[in-house]
Amino acid sequence: MPLKPIFRFLSLAGIAYVIYALLIFFTQRQFIYPGRSIRVNGNPPEGISPIKIETSSGSGEAWFMPPLKRKQGERRPLVIFFHGNGEVIDYLPEQLEGFRELGMGVLLVEYPGYGRSSGEPSEKSITETAVSAYDTILQRDDVDTGRIVLFGRSLGGGAACALAARRPSAALILQSTFTSTRPFSRSFLVPGFFVRDVFDNGAVVTAYRQPILIFHGSRDTIIPPKHGRDLQKLSPRARLVEFPCGHNDFPPDWHEFYRIIAAFLKEI
Repeated sequence: MPLKPIFRFLSLAGIAYVIYALLIFFTQRQFIYPGRSIRVNGNPPEGISPIKIETSSGSGEAWFMPPLKRKQGERRPLVIFFHGNGEVIDYLPEQLEGFRELGMGVLLVEYPGYGRSSGEPSEKSITETAVSAYDTILQRDDVDTGRIVLFGRSLGGGAACALAARRPSAALILQSTFTSTRPFSRSFLVPGFFVRDVFDNGAVVTAYRQPILIFHGSRDTIIPPKHGRDLQKLSPRARLVEFPCGHNDFPPDWHEFYRIIAAFLKEI
């Protein structure tokens, strides 16, 4: 077979791959942040206080759910919650009532470009929003600043870890999250350095000096359980709990889920 057609084919294939890789590089945030297309209306449910968050991305939103049965002048622990990439904070209050029943306040942080928050989502803008939300909520006189728990679900694990690297906290809880986003580049046939928003959770878990509770579904096909297992191996302070479920049906038993969390928080 003549060499010239082979070289021509390889050249065209190379050009096609470069075009494909550049397309992935510039459009990847459309895949990473699908929840920004979710339309929301109205105000938070009764009893929840909206909080304005200011960042360089613009004006963001967070919702504060106060703890149940708080006494006058009492400071309570707080969990700062970061949701998955296909959610908005409007979906979360009912799911997180378990923390209020444990005597904790809950702060739901919305990402830039999601819900009623302006801006565009990225690792940088989400991290800035997380830090700003933390600094804002700690100004309240009903929050125990020494008992702040950071909780991240799926993509929210990246936000929680980014905040854990920048602000003090008493514990870190990660649900169905990843070591970093780079391994997922293989699914798109591009090298890891093409990933723009890395969220290096593994590096944060390695350096974190407080207790860590990691949840993962043993049948998770979106973020395979190997990510949770690898995160647990990175820290002697980390505990891994697996449930027999996937990614979007986690947890299969809310009562058991909160029982484990309550035991973890009581212990620390």
